Amino acid sequence: MARIPEPDQTPEGPAYEGRLLDRADEEVVDQGVSFDLRTLISRRGILSLVGLGAGAVTLAACSAATSSASPTTSSSATSGTTSTPSASASASASATAVADLPSAEIPDETAGPYPGDGSNGPDVLETSGIVRSDIRSSIGGGTTADGVPLTFSITVTDMANGDMPFEGVAVYAWHCDAEGRYSMYSSGVEDETYLRGVQVADATGTVTFTSIFPACYSGRWPHIHFEVYPDLDSTSDSTNAIATSQMAMPESVLADVYATSAYTESTRNLSQVTLATDNVFGDDSGALQQIAITGDVNSGYISSFVARVDTTTTPTSGSAPSGGGGNR
Repeated sequence: MARIPEPDQTPEGPAYEGRLLDRADEEVVDQGVSFDLRTLISRRGILSLVGLGAGAVTLAACSAATSSASPTTSSSATSGTTSTPSASASASASATAVADLPSAEIPDETAGPYPGDGSNGPDVLETSGIVRSDIRSSIGGGTTADGVPLTFSITVTDMANGDMPFEGVAVYAWHCDAEGRYSMYSSGVEDETYLRGVQVADATGTVTFTSIFPACYSGRWPHIHFEVYPDLDSTSDSTNAIATSQMAMPESVLADVYATSAYTESTRNLSQVTLATDNVFGDDSGALQQIAITGDVNSGYISSFVARVDTTTTPTSGSAPSGGGGNR
């Protein structure tokens, strides 16, 4: 049986490996996961705490996995994701490559005229509270966008690493409201920051946002913008993005969504554009950019999307397209 390590008696109280025991009246091996992990990172601690067995380590690993794998739904929860390892670290040994991959890398597209990332005017990425999963309301209060509920997930894979989940990348997503307006830019909502947010990818490479279905404004197929950054710190400069693209909303649900009262002009605008004629998706009718979706207008929609990112290529996002939205 392994020897139970004895603490050193110091003027401040019992200590082990130079660290005061969190629970002075209990054995070293009963100090809890937090103390165990701090001890395990030293060579002496690894040898001395063998008596702990795999239990403490397993418990710690399970706690971390549970935290990273569960989608968060509040700004306080999402703030915890800021400590996620940077994108340069590969996925954990237990991770597997993402199944049902698109046939190629996500196309690099324009961020449009209303990015809010500092590349064209205001920069919401410098705002405290931008790391959040629920993006329906402006940061810190203010207006809440009305519309058909939509929860959308983006799974990012690392093509340079065998399409393993790109854990730790930061994804900034934004889109227009039910009237085709972009917060921070469009008339009447210049002081709002709704429908914009950042999430850090979990161990599956996935981020999830709670939002509303975007409108169809004049000249564009309905869509959601997103940028992928190596890590959260990199969002301070839009030129750090390793991918900039757009997701096309599926035609199969548009008629139902745009028949609801919040989308006053979308039906008419949609009648004037197709995926083939859209100035972003028109190259291939958005073959690599269409989301999968389930749900209905009453209960809301849930969508998923896989974006393959190749860090060995240089991002080449284009200029802003014509026919911008929300100038009403």
